[in-house]
Parts: sequence; structure tokens; C-alpha cells
Amino acid sequence: MSSQSNPSPALSSADVAAAPATVFRGGTVLTMDAAGTVLTDADVLVVGDKVEAVGPALEVPDGTAEIDASGGIVMPGMVDTHRHMWQTAMRGYGADWTLTQYFVWNYLEHGKHFRPEDIYTGNLLSALDSLEAGVTTSVDWSHGLQSVAHGEAALSALEEVPGRFVLAYGNIHAGPWEWADSAEFQSFARRVIDGGKVGFQMAFDVTGDPEFPERRAFEVARELGTTVTTHAGVWGATNDSGIKLMHENGFMTPGTVYVHAATLTDDSYQRIAATGGVASVSAESESSCGQGYPSSWALRRHGIPISLSVDTSVWWSGDGFSAMRSTLSADRAREHDLAHVDGETITNVSLRASDVVGWATRGGAEALGLGDEIGSLEPGKQADVVLIKNDASPTMFPLLNPYGHVVFQAQRGDVDTVLVRGRLVKHQHRLVDADLARARAAVEDTVAHLTEQLGEEGWRAGMTPEIPESKVLDNPYTYTEYRDAGTHARA
Repeated sequence: MSSQSNPSPALSSADVAAAPATVFRGGTVLTMDAAGTVLTDADVLVVGDKVEAVGPALEVPDGTAEIDASGGIVMPGMVDTHRHMWQTAMRGYGADWTLTQYFVWNYLEHGKHFRPEDIYTGNLLSALDSLEAGVTTSVDWSHGLQSVAHGEAALSALEEVPGRFVLAYGNIHAGPWEWADSAEFQSFARRVIDGGKVGFQMAFDVTGDPEFPERRAFEVARELGTTVTTHAGVWGATNDSGIKLMHENGFMTPGTVYVHAATLTDDSYQRIAATGGVASVSAESESSCGQGYPSSWALRRHGIPISLSVDTSVWWSGDGFSAMRSTLSADRAREHDLAHVDGETITNVSLRASDVVGWATRGGAEALGLGDEIGSLEPGKQADVVLIKNDASPTMFPLLNPYGHVVFQAQRGDVDTVLVRGRLVKHQHRLVDADLARARAAVEDTVAHLTEQLGEEGWRAGMTPEIPESKVLDNPYTYTEYRDAGTHARA
């Protein structure tokens, strides 16, 4: 064993990957443990796939790879609980969309043109994208799976990239009660669940139809022993009636993830809190396209556990830094605005940078039932570790408030090193063993395919699609004719 306060010269990715253990030396460590422990000039030792020790001047096994973390921040990998990974080959295409335009393009018109290979491509690109930004766990909210063949393609990409992923299986082109009840889907789901390499959820929404046709999908989830993730409280799509149906029929269970939850009444928030539900806030999305005001301020008031997500790169950023920054900014803006309405001045903000870093790490882990495995840097936990360090950037010093630095100063380009389950996936600001040329070629093929399907004029028009006369404003889902203007109710 050896102890060292002055780290060795920088090691190559191959050297680090081949070592029996890895230690991050001399960094500011955000452990994200229950006590919120922050250590300065401290080390994090990883042996195998676990965090072995955290503390100053650690003794390490002979042959340990030493990474200089001085001047940097060591923190747990970030967790994204809602990312439509399959859409990532369309990165930035819908930058000027409203939510209604997204519904038109994706649900009513062009989402059906995605082949299994396009689903694979989007997932591959998104998986690499998330790791590069220090997001070590992502939920693939995969609601474009028109067939099990599309699901196989999604799974293939997730298994190929050495991150931690959850496949949330969905199909916006068919009723959840239809695809969930098929033997082919259930066989696929059991294989993923039993395989253990990729986590599994079922992803579908509840329209509020009083006949509650989604019942069968919830029953299948219960039979499979898996959790449900659902877009809830989305202006023009889902609202309190769906929450009430879930609750009255006994399907609001612990671990259910309510995405956005932005236009709900106090009654719905109370039902979520009382049944052990958790929320996924996508503030950059909600602020831009109109699901409702980012809900962290309301969720906090009701004591509902919060996690963060990026939603989709068709519109927005694909990194946890943007998710934290937009959430904190939106929450504080709401706090100030509500006070101003009453003629008051906020002199101390109630939401801190440390809170949103917690939501991006520990909160996401707990939302997925993985709180005992990931989300903090503690001995015995899985070694999902991120080093934020960039000696070439003036933005990385001075390091005075590490939580504030993570939220407001750092960005994905400052992520130096990433481990997932102790495996090196990024080092010295570059992904390890990632074939970006192959990913780029696959993306180019998908873009060419979609362009051909839409035609050049249709491709250009799709960036600002016209809204056809349809029920899209009352209910965007193509698999049901149910309409309910109540989805527009304001909380």
C-alpha cells in the first residue's frame, strides 16, 4: 500500500483502464451523502466496481492509477430520469418548436418514419452524449417503439455503450393497453428484466378518459414487477383527471415517476406525495415549450422527491449542468415573482445550489430505486464517479463554493474523467474507446432517410410545422379519439 499527496504525472487512458484500482487525488469531493459532506484536498479510491474509501491522503494498493484531481471537483455521476434518447439523431431540429408542434411532427406526422435502425442510432448517439457530459445513468424514455423490433434496436444500443441505462418502453402510435398486452412485448420485457444489464420501466401516459383504458397497461406493469413512468401535468395532454384515475384504481404506487408534473392542482400533488411517487423535472423543456411552469417550487411545497432530466436533444441540451442551472433559475424566478405580487422582497432564497446538485445525483438514484447503489460517493457504493477539472480554462478557478461552481460555472467541456461501475469511459476530456466516426455515419444515414421520407420542402417546413385542424389541442395521442379540454386547466 502507498500514500501520496503529490499525484504522479498524468496517465494515459490505457494506463488507467489497465490498473487494478484508481484513485482521484487532492480534489474537492462532493460526497452527496445524507449529511452533505464536502471534503477539500481529499481522495476517492475505486477498487473494482466499488468506491473503496473517501478521505485525505488515502493509502492505495500497489499499481493503483492516480488521477490528479487538485483544483477540480469529484462528484457522483449524474442521473437523468427522462431522456427521449431515440430522437437524438434529430439534435437541434426542433429548436423553435412549441409543444404542440412537437406533437404534430412526432405524434401525428413523422415519428412513424423512424425505422429500428434509426432508434438504434438515436440511442447510440445519446448514450455517448450523456457519458461525455458526466451523466452516468440515463432513462431512455423510449416512446417511439412501434414494434418489438424497434425495442430490440433500442436495447442493442444501450447494451453497447458502457453507461448505466434504464429502457422505459413505450409506443405513442398504439394504445398502451394494446402493446402492453401483447405476448411479444411481455416476452421482451421479461428478457430485459431478467438480463439485469439494462433496467426496465414502462412508459405511457394517462389521457383522463373516464373509461380508463390504460388500466391493462398498469396491470401488465404489476405482473412484470416493474415501475411506470408517465408524463403527468402536461398542458394540453395530461392533467388531474389522469392522476385521479390512477389513484382511485390503485395504480399510484411507490416508485412511479411523474414527468413534468407542471399543471397539477394541490389535490394531485397530495396524491403523489401520499403514495410515494417521485417527479422528474425538465426545466429547460418546460420553460421553452409549454408543459407548464417548471414544477420544483410546487413539488418542494408538497414534499415530493425530485429528480432532474433533459427531455430531448431535438430541442435542448443533453447535459446535467443545463438541467441543474435551468431548474434553479426557474425555481428562484418563481419565488421572486410570487413575492413581488404580494409587494414583498425575497432576501434569502429557499432553494440552494446544493439542492439541485442533490436532485441531479442522489435524487435521480432514489427515483429509480438505486439509492443503495449509486448517487453518492460512499464506501461500498458502485463507482460512478465524475471529475470536473479543466486546467486550461479560467472558469475553473477560484473554486470557492463547489456546489455553485457545478451549477453555474462548470459545463460539459470541463468533465475530465468519468467512471461507470469503476470502468473508465472518459479521460482527459475525451471518451474512451468510442467510435464517433461510426456513430456519425449512422446519424447521417438516419437524417438522409428522414429527409427522403419528408422531401426537402417537408424537411424544412418541419422545423416550424403548421398546426392542422385536429384534436391535437385537446389530446395529441393518435391512438384514441378521447377529447378533454380539461387538460388545459391551470394549477
